[in-house]
Amino acid sequence: MKLAFGLLLISIANNVFAQNADKFVTDLMSKMTLEKKIGQLNQYSGEWANTGPVTKDGDKQGQIRRGQVGAMLNVTTVKQTTELQKMAMESRLKIPLLFGQDVIHGYRINYPIPLAEAASWDMQAIEKSARYAAVEAAAYGIHWTFAPMVDIGRDPRWGRVMEGAGEDPYLGSLVAKARVKGFQGKGLGSTDALMACAKHFAAYGAAIGGRDYNSVDISVRQLYETYLPPFKAAADEGVATFMNAFNDLNGIPATGSKFLQREILKKQWNYKGFVVSDWGSIGEMIQHGYAKDHYEAALKAIVAGSDMDMESRSYKNHLAQLVTDGKVDVALIDEAVRRILTKKYELGLFDNPFKFSDQKRQDAQSNNPLHRKHAREIAAKSIVLLKNEKQLLPLSKSTKNIALIGPFGKAISDNLGFWSTSWPDDNKLIVPIYDGLKNQLSPDSKLVYAKGCNVNDSDKSQFEEAIQIAKNADVVIMTLGEAANMSGEAKSRSSIRLPGVQEDLLKEIHKIGKPIVLLISAGRPLIFNWAADNIESIAYTWWLGTEAGNAIADVVFGSYNPAAKLPMTFPRAEGQIPIYYNYYNTGRPFTREDELDYVSAYTDLKNSPKYPFGYGLSYTNFEIKNLKLSSNTLKTSGDTLKITVDVANTGNYDGEEVIQLYIRDLVGSVVRPVKELKGFKKIFLQKGQKTQVEFELTPEQLSFYNDDLDFIFEEGVFDIFVGNSSTANLKASFELIK
Repeated sequence: MKLAFGLLLISIANNVFAQNADKFVTDLMSKMTLEKKIGQLNQYSGEWANTGPVTKDGDKQGQIRRGQVGAMLNVTTVKQTTELQKMAMESRLKIPLLFGQDVIHGYRINYPIPLAEAASWDMQAIEKSARYAAVEAAAYGIHWTFAPMVDIGRDPRWGRVMEGAGEDPYLGSLVAKARVKGFQGKGLGSTDALMACAKHFAAYGAAIGGRDYNSVDISVRQLYETYLPPFKAAADEGVATFMNAFNDLNGIPATGSKFLQREILKKQWNYKGFVVSDWGSIGEMIQHGYAKDHYEAALKAIVAGSDMDMESRSYKNHLAQLVTDGKVDVALIDEAVRRILTKKYELGLFDNPFKFSDQKRQDAQSNNPLHRKHAREIAAKSIVLLKNEKQLLPLSKSTKNIALIGPFGKAISDNLGFWSTSWPDDNKLIVPIYDGLKNQLSPDSKLVYAKGCNVNDSDKSQFEEAIQIAKNADVVIMTLGEAANMSGEAKSRSSIRLPGVQEDLLKEIHKIGKPIVLLISAGRPLIFNWAADNIESIAYTWWLGTEAGNAIADVVFGSYNPAAKLPMTFPRAEGQIPIYYNYYNTGRPFTREDELDYVSAYTDLKNSPKYPFGYGLSYTNFEIKNLKLSSNTLKTSGDTLKITVDVANTGNYDGEEVIQLYIRDLVGSVVRPVKELKGFKKIFLQKGQKTQVEFELTPEQLSFYNDDLDFIFEEGVFDIFVGNSSTANLKASFELIK
């Protein structure tokens, strides 16, 4: 009763606030000229940094003073935001600026890249990373982050997979909600909250060939079923803004798509926030061949529902003329302005334009120990143990001689990965792998480092030094992979093998015969078949952020027992890409790797991936058995099916395991995937401990989009699979009935 009453009071308060906001914005807009309205739709980059081709504009500050700019990006400190906001206060209506920034996986303290965090399968930890990033960025005067990126990524050649949550729409939707919740905290207006931005709307991750900015050509049903769910989840969580994608979708650039922005987002989903273009994407419709000039690009973008123009100047230079020419109804501009001003009102900027610009708060968040502690914890949770023959890991802290070899052993900035903010004191903030290991080793132990090779060239002159220290070591730790700037925007790769001569170095060290622990740092799934087949222990360490070295040492020496699971499928070869676990069966499915005639298979390569979605090992062993269903039927009207399994930690270490639930709809009005993730639970068990894990399934969770794009469930038989990866083989069946 008390809870219901409390929710009622919250609802009433929210309605009153919305009414006040609407009244304030309506009154303000009545005082605005068309020029000033268009100014609110105009976003520029600051002079300090940029994330796209720079457009020269000598009168940027003058435009701010005249109220012709609505938002800025790449303005990153209290000093800078205060300086520009004071200029905005010189305008007639004193409408405050919005300050946006790519706060992707941290700000002062950097957390693992988003794909790595998704490997933790820990929504609370992911939310906390976004929460702490928001606290820091807001303390530096920022209002708005261009995150989370919620694009589904099935192609590891695409560099921006590092920025998302992987290939699965269910996992991706949960991560989207967690990150929006973290960024926006208790709500807009709090001085430790940022406006979040769901990007890139939509289907950017399906770029043909994995080539960034490339076209996307998929069915509308595939769009709804695979690529839109994380965006819908973000919208349901109250994400403040959306960002357009660079790509064209089925021939229409996303920035100019009425179908995406007006029909789906603003009509079907009743979305009340605003849509910002990606950097220059309105003007880029000219290069797409969809608009002949900026005049036409502005027309198509505003009609389609793109509210704010980031950096193309198309709106600033042409919207007024389009209204004069009768081609744009001023009501379209008013709608966009209202959406933007409402967010400024919700942030509290009209009451105090400088409420986020507080030097004391900035100083307090320059190196928050609580945030560093979390950075270390989430980094350890993100490390995926791929192989551990003969239980080589964890190493003893008393190991006498350890050789650390590879280009990332003493690397500093690489640990942050792409989309991180650089600071003058990074050398002091960031913990490299060498330091992390050294800090935990016994004083009697010896850690010797040799770089061995560069990241991406053919120079082998450093091999000999590495070989010599390996010969004198009891165990060798190799650090190989991609440089931080090899994954990210505009970082697509046709080959996703270990670059340069890194594999050659690994083979030379392997010849010595010493035990090898291989750490792979990367922003995407890589192909490393020789290493996977020949090296005893392999941990995928992604790019882990400020506390990378300490977190890696925690896993290597066993202070933390790894429990992460892959959020993307790892291919054997580029020829398998795109590769993902939830594929369709086809009419001629392959069932055995050695029977390849007239089935959907490669004749020169196994169909199976090197490592499947959801895979990841632990230092202990878990037994999962006794799959039971509460019934062999599930009724379509309000029924719930309960699924239980018994889980036991049968190994020698305490540890966590992610128990995963998949379904298969055996017959449908459209073909259904061979497996779909429908639930998971991350549990902790002490060694020898047992527990029962329970899941629930409702008919709604069995729904899908049919050929008419109706979201329905259909009667029939379903298989259920439970295990610790997408290859789960504990199986039971039930029937959905009336």
